[in-house]
Amino acid sequence: MDHIAPGSAQVAGVLLAAGGGRRLGGRAKALLEYGGRPLVERAAGALRDGGCAPVHVVLGAAAAAVRARARLPGCALVDNPDWEEGMGSSLRAGLASLAGTGARAALVALVDQPWVGAAAVARVLAAHRGAADLAAAAYGGRRGHPVLIGADRWAAVAASAAGDRGARAYLAGHRSELTLVDCSDVARPDDIDTPDDLALLRAREPGADPPPVTD
Repeated sequence: MDHIAPGSAQVAGVLLAAGGGRRLGGRAKALLEYGGRPLVERAAGALRDGGCAPVHVVLGAAAAAVRARARLPGCALVDNPDWEEGMGSSLRAGLASLAGTGARAALVALVDQPWVGAAAVARVLAAHRGAADLAAAAYGGRRGHPVLIGADRWAAVAASAAGDRGARAYLAGHRSELTLVDCSDVARPDDIDTPDDLALLRAREPGADPPPVTD
């Protein structure tokens, strides 16, 4: 991991950016471009601009190329050698990397959701300021990302993270404690998973406000 100095931050950002893009022909998701720059830059910037500090970026597929290509000032880069096991391993690596940062919570985001920006990050962070220690963005009433996890929950979340499920099992088991924060008017949770998704990414103009999610 590339270290940055520990601070007194309340909420750290954790960007899961290790995916190898299996359904995209093995193209590392972090390096997919939008507006001429890698998605990892856009996602890390959303966490930073939305109020997270520090921001830890978990790398896996094409990690060396991401380090060489992406501009990630002030971010700690965390290598996940087990990235092929799925998102759960990256979540575990990201949470473990926060030891010693002083963070009281982590805000977890995905690199392949380019239309989840700083506004959604800031809105979920506001739930933490309101004393919630487990919160998630919601779109059309459905839970999505980013997800805020209080530090007291990190060990349990990491223990439940397996395969590509990430924190899903933990969140499902603690539904009554989860604060959903509607972000439908400021973000859109589209994943870039398939060639059709990639075509949509190419078709949208950078900087355009995303349309609200509708059922």
